[in-house]
Amino acid sequence: MSTDTVAPRRALLSVSDKTGLVEFAAELSRHGIEILSTGGTAKALREAGIAVTDVSDHTGSPELMDGRVKTLHPRIHGGILGRPGRDESEMAAAGIDPIDLVAVNLYPFQRTVAAGASTDESLEQIDIGGPAMVRAAAKNHARVAVLVDPSDYPRVAQEIGAGGTSLATRRTLASKAFAHTAAYDGAIAAYLSERFEQGFPASFSAGHTKIMDLRYGENPHQKAALYRTPDAPEGALAIARQHQGKALSYNNLADADSALQCAGAFGVDCVCVIVKHANPCGVAVASTPLEAYDKAYAADPTSAFGGVIAFNRPLDGKISAEILRRQFVEVLIAPGFDPDALGALAKKPKVRVLEADPDAAGAALEFRPIGGGLLVQTADRGGLDTASLDVVSKRAPDATEMEDLKFAWRVVKYVKSNAIVYARDGCTIGIGAGQPSRVFSARIAGLKAEEAGLPVAGSVMASDAFFPFRDGIDAAADQGITAVIQPG
Repeated sequence: MSTDTVAPRRALLSVSDKTGLVEFAAELSRHGIEILSTGGTAKALREAGIAVTDVSDHTGSPELMDGRVKTLHPRIHGGILGRPGRDESEMAAAGIDPIDLVAVNLYPFQRTVAAGASTDESLEQIDIGGPAMVRAAAKNHARVAVLVDPSDYPRVAQEIGAGGTSLATRRTLASKAFAHTAAYDGAIAAYLSERFEQGFPASFSAGHTKIMDLRYGENPHQKAALYRTPDAPEGALAIARQHQGKALSYNNLADADSALQCAGAFGVDCVCVIVKHANPCGVAVASTPLEAYDKAYAADPTSAFGGVIAFNRPLDGKISAEILRRQFVEVLIAPGFDPDALGALAKKPKVRVLEADPDAAGAALEFRPIGGGLLVQTADRGGLDTASLDVVSKRAPDATEMEDLKFAWRVVKYVKSNAIVYARDGCTIGIGAGQPSRVFSARIAGLKAEEAGLPVAGSVMASDAFFPFRDGIDAAADQGITAVIQPG
């Protein structure tokens, strides 16, 4: 056995997330490891028939201030921080027994805040003793294994069964532990700054947790990984359920996020969004997902090839089969799939099928790295207040045009600037994206409509920014656009 292997003699378990706790503790107990614990964790272990020693009995000091002070004691922190070959005599003189394994996850501060708790209730969920133990154990990982994530329990239990925790595992767990406490502190700092300073925190910690490495980034020579935010809601893309298909790539996920966010902008309307290279190429609303898909696909069938398709309604077998018959698709996303849908999609096992909720799309904050820094902004949650619209032309749009303008305005938000969207009858007709000149975006939108065989005459236009000159509007008018919506 390697000299780097440590066979734990004593473990301290104190967790708010009790996933896998009993099974892990049972394994520790089976290998003769003494278990120390506190509060609800000790209660859960005793109810499962696992022998446990209360921390207060181990330290000889009662819990104080309704449990605020319980683990902040030399017999706990000395037991964790003691260094082999250096501190044994001092530990023995002070009656400190070594603690070789610490499993702690912290008071649920983020969950408490997300539930709408008051400031006082939220502050009470700021853990003090937990982070201190986690940091102490991570610092002394030469001897101590620290676990903050229940998904690591099986790996550590297996190593203990084989003789003890390895140094490689303890190093990995230590890194994860410091990331855990950093994310926790970052969430607290952001909350306090928002509550008390009404702004962004003085220092910024994203606090994301890695889900997996990706094959590569936007280009094959770039490395990439997927992380989740601490407050990721149920149904969010980062934690979406993948029913089938190849592993998701960086570009798959980026396009899927664009498609989901656009689909989420349509509320109760049934919508289909097809995205290619981060831009919508076809968007349509209809009474059923199949009708919406028919319209969205017809808007730009060329670009739809190899695209990402998102819906805000569950899918059945009929539409799933039709999508696979009609086109090659990289990723198909919907909030649900019935058994017939999954059966139809299984015939093309390489197609990535994700179950995600458009209502959970997007993040509260958006980040953009720059040289030597990071730009942070709140997400664009702005909608369209029809009451505040100003008609600045001699002719006001009629009711049909107004509905199309509102539709186009929702779509143009998700098209890269300079962005132009032509739309009619709840469907995009042509989209111009990413051009230095807004005039060229308008012309490209017309070319896309012509390529798809869709007449522009009678359509409306949305622009994501104001027109400094009339040339862009003239270009659209020449193609038959009858109404325009723009920021002004």
